[in-house]
Amino acid sequence: MAEPAQEHPLKSFDHHSRKHSDYFEVYDKHFRAIRERKLNILEIGVQYGGSVEMWAKYFPYAHITGVDIDPMCKIHAGARVSIKIGDQSDRAFLSQFKNYDIIIDDGGHTMRQQIVTFEEMYDHVKDDGVYLCEDLHTSYWDEYGGGYKREGTFIEYSKNFIDSLNAWNSRDEQVLPVSKFTRATKSLHFYDSILVIEKGKRNKPTYYMTGTPTLTGV
Repeated sequence: MAEPAQEHPLKSFDHHSRKHSDYFEVYDKHFRAIRERKLNILEIGVQYGGSVEMWAKYFPYAHITGVDIDPMCKIHAGARVSIKIGDQSDRAFLSQFKNYDIIIDDGGHTMRQQIVTFEEMYDHVKDDGVYLCEDLHTSYWDEYGGGYKREGTFIEYSKNFIDSLNAWNSRDEQVLPVSKFTRATKSLHFYDSILVIEKGKRNKPTYYMTGTPTLTGV
């Protein structure tokens, strides 16, 4: 008889929140190596408090700042959890948040909210930090401003990150210039409904010749 499937350990931390079934594997893949560090984490979207509770347990030495538009979310503040109330699409409001090891956008999921949050907050992720945007399926849902191949969705917006990451390979700097994003981004990881961006300082790549040249057919 087959053994029952084991629940992912992160799921045991997650109470009173709704998560895509694949998210827990993605979290653990990108966060496992740093979970014992003293981290400063920002999560946008608190709602019932289960997610900030999960992060506080998964990262035992981290301080978690949760952001939500609903003042009732203040009840989820605790010893290592701070709650700030405001609108994630308000650039002035977001300007107070700086220097985070991890930023997680699990907020309202509209196209404007996701794009504004990225534009305002990506520079405030520390070197070697992680920016994560969840619930990208709303890029395909009309009620959130989405639609397949629709201009202005976060999916279409974030596809440009691939070009920016590879800008040093362009032979036309006018068309594809090296940007701040190019110099500050190590990798992009697209999963079903989630994007993880790993930061890291980068310089123009250099190429090395290895091995011993040989002549054949002589």
